Amino acid sequence: MSKTLWVIQGLLAAFFLAMGSMKLGMPAEELTAQSPFPETFMRFIATCEVLGAFGLILPGVFRLWTGLTPLAAAGLAIIMAGATVVSAGSLGMMAALMPLVAGLLSVFVAFGRWKLEPLHDREPAAPLDDREYRGATHTMSR
Repeated sequence: MSKTLWVIQGLLAAFFLAMGSMKLGMPAEELTAQSPFPETFMRFIATCEVLGAFGLILPGVFRLWTGLTPLAAAGLAIIMAGATVVSAGSLGMMAALMPLVAGLLSVFVAFGRWKLEPLHDREPAAPLDDREYRGATHTMSR
């Protein structure tokens, strides 16, 4: 199950990084022509998508703040729920299919990393006892 979650997290991270980066790099006129929302809101959503993409992967890779992964996935699921509703209302059901699938996969990752296969923070390194410390410094000075 963990490998499945990692694959889905990787695919979602690539998707959200691409979509968010595209929106951030798009000229304002083109960005607002595709959406009924103002430019600042769309830039905010794009920033959330990019940060969410990093939140899906980096905590697990570095084993630091691993509780952020299900939160990032839940946040992306909320964004995709809104995108599904807006797309279905303005562009039709076929246009709403991609955000719906991305949202459902985000919900799966959020639940999976929260309950099924949670990631755990890295164990702190055990301190060296006095003999190991003296041996380590002695070998380094040679």
